[in-house]
Amino acid sequence: MLRWIMRPCLAALVAAGLAGCAGDVRGVLLPVATAAPDTSRVTMLVATTRAPDPDDGLLFSGERGRPSFAEITVSVPSEARRKVGEVQWPKALPGNPETDFVTLKVEKLDQKGVISRFHNAVQKVPKRRVMVFIHGFNNRFEDAVYRFAQIVHDSKAQVVPILFTWPSRGSVFAYGYDRESGNYSRRALENLFQALARDPAVGEVSVLAHSMGNWVTLEALREMSIRNGTISPKIANVMLAAPDVDVDVFRSQVADMEGRRPRFTLFVSQDDRALAVSRRVWGSTARLGAIDPDTEPYRTQLEKAGITVLNLTSLRSGDRLNHGKFAESPEVVKLIGSRLIEGQPITDTRIGLGEKVLQVTAGTAAAVGSVAGLAISAPVAVVDPETRRNFADKTEAVGQALRDAGTAVTTD
Repeated sequence: MLRWIMRPCLAALVAAGLAGCAGDVRGVLLPVATAAPDTSRVTMLVATTRAPDPDDGLLFSGERGRPSFAEITVSVPSEARRKVGEVQWPKALPGNPETDFVTLKVEKLDQKGVISRFHNAVQKVPKRRVMVFIHGFNNRFEDAVYRFAQIVHDSKAQVVPILFTWPSRGSVFAYGYDRESGNYSRRALENLFQALARDPAVGEVSVLAHSMGNWVTLEALREMSIRNGTISPKIANVMLAAPDVDVDVFRSQVADMEGRRPRFTLFVSQDDRALAVSRRVWGSTARLGAIDPDTEPYRTQLEKAGITVLNLTSLRSGDRLNHGKFAESPEVVKLIGSRLIEGQPITDTRIGLGEKVLQVTAGTAAAVGSVAGLAISAPVAVVDPETRRNFADKTEAVGQALRDAGTAVTTD
């Protein structure tokens, strides 16, 4: 009976494109033989709590493992062959470097090796800036790698990019597993923050989290502040993009951050369909990434906490769920790369982006130092065994949330 009830929700997920945010070809991390003229390269360091995968084209799986490290170089096609904000996934292997994102180099590293590579890289960027990205729900390892490469390239961010990737199975059917994998990984992320804060080679750290990755990030920062009595001033900027976090829980997490806090910038969109569904699933009053920051009590609370809010509701992108606007909108990516990463204050109440308008409300003027994100599938109606037990009584609410979000529910 439950399976029959869940089928319309799953069909709606497919209809909305939730299961197809990445390429269908598996094994794209197997390096190609040669690069192509007029392409760009993005080299990132990777810290992960995923278990290694025996397939060299996958590198890491969605299962849980001990902390591991790697360095990966991705080739990005010239802007004449692609749109800013998009990832061109290969249609077959090997990918064509002229038209596709392809992997040029992969090297697994031990802790000593990754520190050496990091120190070599950080000396070459202005103010020795570092950007840490934490992805969200339903992301395979290669999803996070290629999207992060795209954002670093398109924003023209002069930083050392570090991808922190936790064990997501990359399936809309595994929301419960992904959620617990985030909890499993929060200490490892805190350890990364602690290491960067202690390293004399580091000048400034900016953190970007998306969707479910915000929970992991906020928990890691909370634990860091409790353990140290403060958050290191080196962790200067924290950007929360479309956070799939209960508003009341967020308020509690921030209140627990003792001593000095980083500058928080929150990206919200009231038409975020993924978060509308998540709200029904969890039965919460509101998800942080979908609030209206101009209404009370949010406006007063955000101002009191000194949190800058960038309201993306008026922007349009190719994401049907409106859950990854900040990453897919060329205007926002360029704005972040040319202005926010420099720590320039946001004093305008509205910033024009061509024919679009980005509304800035509440909080302080300073903004985050980097951006990255993924078109991540909605956290709804997942049917792994654990989730079936936990959410069996919420299936009707999920169906209603999908209808409210304007998602067609179909059966076959």
